[in-house]
Amino acid sequence: MWINDQVARRLEEVADLLHEQGANIFRVQAYSHAANTVRRLATPVSEILQHEGIDGLKGLPGIGDHLAIAIRHLVTSGRLPMLERLRGEADPIELLMSVPGIGHIQAERLHNELGIDTLEELEAAAEDGRLSDVAGFGRKRTAGIIDSLTTRLDRVRKSLAVSSEQDHVQVAELLDVDLEYRQLALAGKLHCIAPRRFNPTGEAWLPILHTRRGEREYTALFSNTARAHRLGKTHDWVILYHDGATGERQNTVITAQQGPMAGRRIIRGRETECLKYYKTLHSAVCCAAGM
Repeated sequence: MWINDQVARRLEEVADLLHEQGANIFRVQAYSHAANTVRRLATPVSEILQHEGIDGLKGLPGIGDHLAIAIRHLVTSGRLPMLERLRGEADPIELLMSVPGIGHIQAERLHNELGIDTLEELEAAAEDGRLSDVAGFGRKRTAGIIDSLTTRLDRVRKSLAVSSEQDHVQVAELLDVDLEYRQLALAGKLHCIAPRRFNPTGEAWLPILHTRRGEREYTALFSNTARAHRLGKTHDWVILYHDGATGERQNTVITAQQGPMAGRRIIRGRETECLKYYKTLHSAVCCAAGM
């Protein structure tokens, strides 16, 4: 069955790339075993998903929550963002273009002018009126984008009600992964990939880290977006990915340029939590020093 073979091939490629890039051996084996399971099925995974939903995928041998989500994504879209990232092919422009009503020019403007990289960020911009600042996005087109995203992200929202606490990661953990990545990258101890975008010579310059905190598997890379290149932040902004209960989660860590945290590493969008974290850290240091 071609669909099972296609899905199995993608999962095998993930396993091979994770192995090459120094990921945890158990994570590598999980994707390899999942590929074998899918290839041996007597029923197409598309039929299992259609008739039994994602629970049907989770019922397959060796297929847990995260792998079931990955398989569903492959079946429904033919793409797997994680695989594209491991290949160095991650492209937010193509992701934005997958939304009806957004062409290449509009996608580039959304990314370059508003800094939009994800569908969740696009939805927020559509709902808070920022899309009206970009030429070509009138009321009718914006409404169509909101409708499309509402349908596309609906399954995530339904899960968030019961999994938001599980998906919420403390800033201390994210900053710790960021520190590990930057230290190892600076020491030249990480495997480097050759990103497709903004890399005409095909140089393997982008360090990639696979690491673990508790049950969470992280992948970290410097930002290779147009905005990061334009602002000279390709070796400052770090993108962290980890599997959540509802799918892959993403956070961006940057160096604050102003305010009370100037010079410190912060998680974009979670500045208030970061400020509280640094105040608590400062208090702990003062107490330890007897101040």
